[in-house]
Order: sequence, then C-alpha cells, then structure tokens
Amino acid sequence: MQAPTSSPSPSAGPTKSQAKGILRDARKCQAVVTKGFPNVRVAVVGDVMIDRYLVGTCDRISPEAPVPVVKLTKNFASLGGAANVAANLAAMGTTVELVGITGKDSGGIELRKACGEIGIGISALAESEQRSTIVKTRVLASDRQIVRIDEESTEPISDSDADQIVEALLELIRTGQAQAVILSDYAKGVCTEYLCQRVIQAAAANRIPVYVDPKGVDYERYRGAAGIKPSRLEMIELAKSMRWPTDDLVKCAGLLREHLLLDFVALTLGPEGIAIVTDSGVEAIPTVAREVFDVSGAGDTVIAAMVAGKTAGLELDEAFSLATIAAGVVVAHVGSHPISRQELLSAIHEYVKGEAGMKHFDWEELRVVVDLWKAQGLVVGFTNGCFDLIHAGHVTLLNESASMVDRLIVAVNSDESVRRLKGDLRPLMNEAQRITVLSSMESVDAVVVFGEDTPLELIETVIPEVLIKGGDYKKESVIGREVVEANGGRVELIALVPNMSTSYLAAAIEKL
Repeated sequence: MQAPTSSPSPSAGPTKSQAKGILRDARKCQAVVTKGFPNVRVAVVGDVMIDRYLVGTCDRISPEAPVPVVKLTKNFASLGGAANVAANLAAMGTTVELVGITGKDSGGIELRKACGEIGIGISALAESEQRSTIVKTRVLASDRQIVRIDEESTEPISDSDADQIVEALLELIRTGQAQAVILSDYAKGVCTEYLCQRVIQAAAANRIPVYVDPKGVDYERYRGAAGIKPSRLEMIELAKSMRWPTDDLVKCAGLLREHLLLDFVALTLGPEGIAIVTDSGVEAIPTVAREVFDVSGAGDTVIAAMVAGKTAGLELDEAFSLATIAAGVVVAHVGSHPISRQELLSAIHEYVKGEAGMKHFDWEELRVVVDLWKAQGLVVGFTNGCFDLIHAGHVTLLNESASMVDRLIVAVNSDESVRRLKGDLRPLMNEAQRITVLSSMESVDAVVVFGEDTPLELIETVIPEVLIKGGDYKKESVIGREVVEANGGRVELIALVPNMSTSYLAAAIEKL
C-alpha cells in the first residue's frame, strides 16, 4: 500500500491494492479483537477533562439579544481529553491507568467517579489546590453546536507537579501496569517539555514505547518518542513554524520524523485516511467510510485503538487499519463516544463481510453485527427460505423486503435441511452456490445458513424488528411471529409473483 510522497487526493479514494491491504489488515484485526485485550496494559498521560453536553431544540431568537433560544431536552457528560483516550481503552477491554492532575473540586470528584465506573485506574491521578478541573460545556440544537463554554486552568504545571506525575508513572511501570504509554496533549498545561521529556526518558529506560497525540507547534517536547499522530491542521501549523513547504504535508511528516528521531509519524488526513511515514517509506491507510455526525473524540479513538492493537501484536499498518475502522464508528455518534470491544468487532465484521463483498455470516458473527446495527438505530429485517434456483419471485421478495428496512438478513436452509423439506433431488443449487448468488444482490445485507427445519432458533438469536414472508403465508402461521411481536416488531407479507417458483421452473425445464 505504498502512497505517493505527496498528500493523497481527497477524491481519489482507496486504490484496489489499498482496498486489498485494508481487507488483509482487517482480517488480522478481527483475530486480535476476537481474542480481546485482557493482557494489554496502557498508561495514558495528559490533560484530563469533563465534556458536558446540553442538547435541545431551537425555533426562535431571543428578544433580549440576537442569540438563539435553546429549549433543553437532555444533558449528559462524558470523559474528555486524555480521560477519553483512557475511556476508549477501557471500553475495548484493556487495562488502563490514567496519569494526570485534577483540581480539588466537584469536577475532579465527578471525573474520578466516572473513571471508577468504567474501570479506569486512577491511582496515578494527582490533585492540585492551584488548578481547577477542566470542564467543556457544549450547547447543541438540532445536532448543531451553538456555543462552547470552557472552565479551565491552562497555565503550565510546575516541575514539582510534573515530578509527582512521573513518579506515579514509574510506579506503574515498575509494577508491570504499563506496556505502553500514550501522551495525550490538549495544550492545557500538563504536557510541558519537562514532563514530556521525563516521561519519554523514563519509558525508554524500561523499553516501553511512548505514543504522542500532539498539540501546538513546540514539538521538541516529544523528541525520542516512538511515534506521533498529528492531524492535517496541526501539521500545517507546525510546517509554517518550521518554515517547511506546506504544499506537501507527507514530506513534512518525514522531516518531522527525522528531526525528532521518531520511529514513525502518522499524519491523519480526515476523509483521506492516514499516511504513516517510517524509515521504510510511506504507507497509506484509507478511511473506512461512514456517515459523519460528530468528529468529537475521533482522534482519541484513533490513538487508543492503534496502541491497543500494536501492543496486542499487530504491525503498525494493521494497528492503524484497526484505528480507522474504530474512528468510523465513533463519528456516527453525537459527542465523544468510547468504542466498545463489541462495537469494534462488529465494525470489523461488517467491513470484512459487507464492504468487502462477503455477506455470509455465521450465527455468532451475525448476532454481533445485528447488535451494532440496532445500536445505530437501524431497522433490521429478516426473511428465510431455500432460495433454490433463484428467480424473479425471489428477487421481488428481496427487493420489497429491503425497501421496508435498513438492513435485510436472508436466512437460507442448509442442503440437508432442503433435502428433508423438498426430497432427495433438491437442492438444485448447493448451499455455497445459493450463498454466492444471494450475497451478490444489492438488496441483501447478510446471508446466514440454518440447518433446522424452521428458523425459529435463529430468529430468537437476532430478534429482527421486521419478519417478512411471502403472501402464501398467513401472519398467524409465520414461524417466529410471537418472538418478533413480543419484542415490539411486526410481520409483513409480500405478494407472490404468479407461476414463479423453483418447483414450477424445474418442471418446465424437465419438459424441454
């Protein structure tokens, strides 16, 4: 997946070789995430904060001032900054320790409580009398951010506070609680040059890699880290400060790697993917396309997923392929959304089996993917049959079924099941052939095989919202109706195409 030495074109999209590379990486990611990350231990050092969201509707302007009036409908809070990086790691199933500093205030109490609820270690999280806990409050109306209010202390921490943080980190390293360190710099005063260099040197002395999510233009503080992940905008700002040409950001990333003695620079380019620069050249990791609602926290997810994957044994490009798949999930949510291991595994499954053109799932894979679809608010439909010698009647059924739902599952009888139902001369097309044809149809999102006489057990496993059958059935006799309706779903019947069935066609062919 070699990229050109200049930034990838935003309109080009992944090449065929890149797509094959992502698929290859995704398969390995799939194996790693399936096993989980129970033995991955990461320390996250940096600026910790609380993100608050006030969400409502807006349909008028205030008579007091030319500002929108937001009618509040809900409010919630989540971990932000370095704490969001840690939240992503915890949600993926790693062991994570948060290293930083809060104020001795209500925000600090709230942050610590939130960390404890999701399993983030806070033994290395210090308190300061001189600093307040950082709280960012965002007001949203109709999915648009109206204003952001920041409560924060951004003065650089003292060297004595930095020493306290480093000592806490060293204790984690000594006790085997940190196989990797993430420096999450939000330019709020924690990641001073003194602290960053002490962290990098202490980790290096123990052969522990440090990965940096940077801010600002003073990158000297990151010298000697294993790798760094600047965004396009951050690289442009750095290039200007270094008087490097901004018309070739990938080249600038190479200059940065050499200047700071890094193993790699991963330049994130939004919809154009990630360019990884190492001493071997440039590797392009295209973005896994998703509908974007909010990019808040996507960078945190990228660094967290990459480090989790790399620490678990993935190669660097494979780890970043995992990171792009993870980022594709979180941008579909409003606000910072730590990605769970189940969501990550589901997204990998969906990519490997769906976007790569392979829609055949086993039962467990399908259950995981359906959970993701439902979490995204998608309506899942289900139909089943032998689908032997697929004809216009089948196509009509599937097209009309797909028009009723967001995702359509087609359950197909196994060869042995067809023989029990139709006789020893059937099926005319074997199981693999029927799966191939069904998977090629645009209306179909997932194909699954069942060996029982009825799909009841499978329906109980995935619990679709819409159960669909042909018009030759009555709703009361549709297998699985009770399960679906008990869970708030419905049954739909679709009219049959006259004189169109496999048996009818087989008899007609026999007469030729």
